[in-house]
Amino acid sequence: MKTQVKALVVGGGAVGTSIAYHLAKAGWDDVMLLERDELTSGSTWHAAGLLPLFNMSFATTHIHQYSVEFYKTLEAETGLNAGFAVVGNLRMAQTDARMDEYMLYASTAETCGVPYEWLTPDEIKAKWPLIETSDLKGALYHRTDGYINPADVTMAMAKGARQRGVAIERKWQADAFEWNGTHWEVICTKMVEKGGNLVPSEEQIVITAEHVVTASGNHAQRTAQMLGIKMPAIPVEHQFIVMDRDPALVDYRAAGNVEHPVIRDADAQSYVREERGGWILGVYEKNAPARFEYGVPDSFRADLFQLDLERIEDQYMAMNHRIPSAEDCGLKDDFNGPICYTPDGNPLVGPAPGLRNMWLAEGFSFGITAAGGTGYYLAQMMVEGEAEIDMASLDPNRYGDWMTTEYAARKNEEAYDHVYILHHPDEERPACRPLRTSPAYDRQAARGAQFGQVNGWERPNYFAPEGFSDHDSRSFRRGGWWQHAVEEARAIREGVGLIDATAFTKHLVRGPGATAFLDWFTCNKLPSVGRINLTYALTGAGTTRTEYTIVRLAQDEYYLVSAGAWSAYDSDYLRKAIADKMPEVGYVECHDVTTQWGVFAIAGPKSRDVLRDLVRDAEPDTVLSNKRFPWLTMRNIELGMVPVRAIRVAYTGELGWELHHPIEMQNHLFDALEKAGEPHGMKLVGARAQNWLRQEKSYRAFGNELGRDATPLEADLPRFVDLSKEFHGKQAMVDHGIRVKCVTLLIDGPEDADPWGREVLYNGERRTGRLTSGGYSVAFGKSIGMGYVQAEDAVVGTKLKVKMLDRMWEAEVVEDSPYDPKNQRIRADG
Repeated sequence: MKTQVKALVVGGGAVGTSIAYHLAKAGWDDVMLLERDELTSGSTWHAAGLLPLFNMSFATTHIHQYSVEFYKTLEAETGLNAGFAVVGNLRMAQTDARMDEYMLYASTAETCGVPYEWLTPDEIKAKWPLIETSDLKGALYHRTDGYINPADVTMAMAKGARQRGVAIERKWQADAFEWNGTHWEVICTKMVEKGGNLVPSEEQIVITAEHVVTASGNHAQRTAQMLGIKMPAIPVEHQFIVMDRDPALVDYRAAGNVEHPVIRDADAQSYVREERGGWILGVYEKNAPARFEYGVPDSFRADLFQLDLERIEDQYMAMNHRIPSAEDCGLKDDFNGPICYTPDGNPLVGPAPGLRNMWLAEGFSFGITAAGGTGYYLAQMMVEGEAEIDMASLDPNRYGDWMTTEYAARKNEEAYDHVYILHHPDEERPACRPLRTSPAYDRQAARGAQFGQVNGWERPNYFAPEGFSDHDSRSFRRGGWWQHAVEEARAIREGVGLIDATAFTKHLVRGPGATAFLDWFTCNKLPSVGRINLTYALTGAGTTRTEYTIVRLAQDEYYLVSAGAWSAYDSDYLRKAIADKMPEVGYVECHDVTTQWGVFAIAGPKSRDVLRDLVRDAEPDTVLSNKRFPWLTMRNIELGMVPVRAIRVAYTGELGWELHHPIEMQNHLFDALEKAGEPHGMKLVGARAQNWLRQEKSYRAFGNELGRDATPLEADLPRFVDLSKEFHGKQAMVDHGIRVKCVTLLIDGPEDADPWGREVLYNGERRTGRLTSGGYSVAFGKSIGMGYVQAEDAVVGTKLKVKMLDRMWEAEVVEDSPYDPKNQRIRADG
């Protein structure tokens, strides 16, 4: 057995074997896979093996699509049949709202080139007469996926990995991970059978590995404890039952009819597929409990939990309605096993927080579907430095240290029972809330704030009158909240509005080496003392890793502000980069000060008037003027009794300031601002109106327009790139070229809907790109969006089409910052 390898993969399920296979295929010839029991002995063995392609996530859709195509090639390579039944996938809708959801699914799938077709109830009945269709509105049908045998596909990938030189060792458990400065030393224990249990023996070895990947499935909490990190991957019970033979189905197939597709009845929280003349029913019901919050018992191997039929009674009755002939089938077998989840349902794929060359592939609720693509894209990240798609939405660092076991368990239960709910793009899930709140939370709630959650923080999405229900207002079109957001956006354009931006991520970087480090770390010129710059930190591949507003407080002291959703993600990258560069540039300190500073953003043509009533200065009439306080500068000012780090910048594109203040003084400042704003008609404004307003200014957002699949030049931001200096990722960015470009579009869409930022774009019959943001423009009175198109289509005036609600709508590429392109309003003096 080898004791020194380039990469060690821990976990022998479908995900782990795929990673080992793809690392070898990518050129690493010294890879080992370690499994504590037998291959597939975790959740893989009892998975239903479905391969659903449709997903509202761009990255996850690519991952699933790769898996489906990859699995079809395994038999030719390995000689092993992976058990792939390409029967198709039928997503049925009982309501118009569900059809709206499928239209958004379909447009998102189209951005990735996934084929689909629509079926009416009559067409469904004609194809599959055993299905009851009288209560259906229609269905979305994808003919190229289906289901696969999880054990067979895992064994095929394992054989393919061995053929490429991967060593696969079973009955070895990883018991400790120690970083020696250049490599990982993994202490491994031989596992032996004893009384039906798997127990550690006295035999141990140490494997030295340059890279380690954990794909430990249900054992993720044990892995997290050994690594000293937090990981919200906790299993939830999942039940499915296998029915006896259905005579009607047997006769149907005997007549020469093809197998039914996987039948997804989302409104009944279930899926059904054929199984040897009978049916398999799988459900996503409420009250399925999380398990193994603190680790898997040693006695639990390829085991199952007690079936709870009462919990799935409604879904069982719904199946008998949907397939009436199944009502007389007996129960042949049942499965209730653990399947890992995360709070948002997406797996954790990427670098482990705070650790070098430690990679996570954990928390897979759809592990069979995702295994192939995860191996492919994670291998790209490890071997080439970055994947060809933006994997940030799956990054393990999207959860911070504030996350606890209790939070993860309850949110994972919620994610499970939300698999088949209507996934409105404006959806806000209620579990574990409120948790992280700014001091002004109660004041804003009393004024009608309807909160969203970002990185655990409660943040107002919009404000509504008493008695308004955010849940009831959600829609795939313009929901009940839409008019409130319109009024808030208009208030900022015409008067003044106040936004709570406390969730912004904030870092303090200082020390003798701070200037040299940040000059290398970011692509724009550093500001002079008292000024600010917008800049980007790049990946090694030259794409955008993080966006920062950098405020220079002193010669070697900087205040970095970045997106609130990405605190741990930004912090981990920043700290690792400092550690790499500090020997060269000198001492650098980095402090995450997010929770020390609250932020209010005040914006609108009357914002200066509001602040004048509060500012304490020898010359209060001029302290906020362009002469004393120009655009893109920072000043320490006093607003009443509150010392404020005021930054003259506004994400809305109007005259405005960000007011960074000691968080313990937030309520005093809120009350003072509210009182001063009352004579000027100041309105409280939420994130949805702000999102619309920033699109009118073509302000890119990280996680939307900015990500690891495009460079700042492709984002069409050359003004924030200083090519006269050397910075991390510069040459790779230049070599990358410009394949696509970010554009802003005004859209003549439907009267009752706006784009959500997930829609496909066409130039004639040619697919040219996709939207990354969408909404409504109060300035132009129509829909607006931002997105990426092929470079030749990024010319102002180009006529495109965007697919919304299964129809093509006219869209036009407009100049960058179509609202106030010369920034006259944001620079206004007074």
